Amino acid sequence: MRSDNVKEGMQQAPHRSLFNALGFTQEEMKKPMIGIVSSYNEIVPGHMNLDKIVNAVKLGVAEAGGVPVVFPAIAVCDGIAMGHVGMKYSLVTRDLIADSTECMAMAHQFDALVMVPNCDKNVPGLLMAAARLNLPTVFVSGGPMLAGRIKGQKKSLSAMFEAVGAYSAGNMTEEEVCEYEAKVCPTCGSCSGMYTANSMNCLTEALGMGLPGNGTIPAVYSERIKLAKHAGMKVMEMLEKNIRARDIITKEAIMNALTVDMALGCSTNSMLHLPAIAHEIGWDFDIAYANEISEKTPNMCHLAPAGPTYMEDLNEAGGVYAVMNQLMEAGLLNTDCMTVTGKTVGENVKNCKNLDETVIRPLSNPYSTTGGLAVLKGNLAPDGSVVKRSAVVPEMMVHTGPARVFDCEEDAIAAIKGGKIVAGDVVVIRYEGPKGGPGMREMLNPTSAIAGMGLGASVALITDGRFSGASRGASIGHVSPEAAVGGPIALVEEGDTITVDIPGYAITLHVSDEELAKRKANWTPREPKVTTGYLSRYEKLVTSGNRGAVLQVPGKEEK
Repeated sequence: MRSDNVKEGMQQAPHRSLFNALGFTQEEMKKPMIGIVSSYNEIVPGHMNLDKIVNAVKLGVAEAGGVPVVFPAIAVCDGIAMGHVGMKYSLVTRDLIADSTECMAMAHQFDALVMVPNCDKNVPGLLMAAARLNLPTVFVSGGPMLAGRIKGQKKSLSAMFEAVGAYSAGNMTEEEVCEYEAKVCPTCGSCSGMYTANSMNCLTEALGMGLPGNGTIPAVYSERIKLAKHAGMKVMEMLEKNIRARDIITKEAIMNALTVDMALGCSTNSMLHLPAIAHEIGWDFDIAYANEISEKTPNMCHLAPAGPTYMEDLNEAGGVYAVMNQLMEAGLLNTDCMTVTGKTVGENVKNCKNLDETVIRPLSNPYSTTGGLAVLKGNLAPDGSVVKRSAVVPEMMVHTGPARVFDCEEDAIAAIKGGKIVAGDVVVIRYEGPKGGPGMREMLNPTSAIAGMGLGASVALITDGRFSGASRGASIGHVSPEAAVGGPIALVEEGDTITVDIPGYAITLHVSDEELAKRKANWTPREPKVTTGYLSRYEKLVTSGNRGAVLQVPGKEEK
């Protein structure tokens, strides 16, 4: 056992004295020591129930003959952090989570790990740590919240943000907004649409690192407690069979996850997190793989904000495995990939049928024959940009309009809510990328304001920042290279014509190469917005959005 490094032999007598201080019995000292990474806190609604999940995992580990030991991981609520300086501190926690988990696992020599995450950057951060550490590891999330209900209709957090935009446009009263405020988030859990948290928890299943139901069983269901107990038992089985994280997280598994992403219509943030996870196994993931996969993968789900269904509905329809079963039938999955069940993907999903074709469309009747995400390239984004095309209305699939240029999110929101943005415009928000932000803020407020103002079918938004999974419309993010490093988005001027062509995977700034070269010669880098603390260190190390905003070793050039 790896934990023998801190438990066995005369040299470890001082270590054993400290385990004695922890209350370890002699019997426990002879058993595998299983680290349980608890992301419980009292500020994130998706994490307030994780204490109960952790306790269930502990029971499962102990039942199967291990010694469970809990240690913490941080998590930020993106909804609470949205629209102010706090959002600069969301994406950056992904690396803190991975690094701190690595530190704890290596310092204390755990034999295996159970990760208990739930919300946005917490899940990919722990997946990165799992790949890095390469121990037997199982994931069990806290689960999604139930959808809210207003006047008989299901609603979620994205409707709340859009209600604020509708109020600004005079289309909702204060009383109506207050009703939304009271009802859209009715339980604990990750927000109920296919936003980033639920996207990543579903993709954890697709990767093979979570048990069936990990992404979809609602937080308030007792089935979630059973799942956690089974996760604790399963990690002991993985330890016995020596099935490690990198036996599961392979190139083929990541491509499976990307395929499931396309079918589900996941958050654009998955195109930051899948490359970062791939980076941990030594693979340089090209975001353009998304287009290759998209061309042959039908979009079968329109979960909120793309449509009227929610995570609880996907769960009742058969969950992620039901989607994967259909993809397998179409020959779109690598069925030989190993999973935490100890079985292959093919063995796991072969009998998982679609129980509701209004939630999971059949292959014969998909929402579209292409997947939920697209990567657009062109002279405005030479290294790529990302759009959730499953949440774009048909009339905005191809759009040409004048650029309305803003150097920060706040200025753009003021213009949108002030009625200065009109149908046909292309809103450009720059200097919000990984370095420019720093921290690559989510842009849910401006996208929600555009939708709430009734402009979702006539205005495009382009940024080197990123979007919430709750965003919808022609919202193109992750523009790379970003403005802070002199990317073409820094050279756009008010009134320039821009074309977004989603079916053609293109984004074009209609300015000549000669004129762009002249503008580039006159461009000067901006002083960093933050010069102290963690964000300053992050800004110096972070790469561009097309590389997953991973951190690079100082002195090494970005590829």
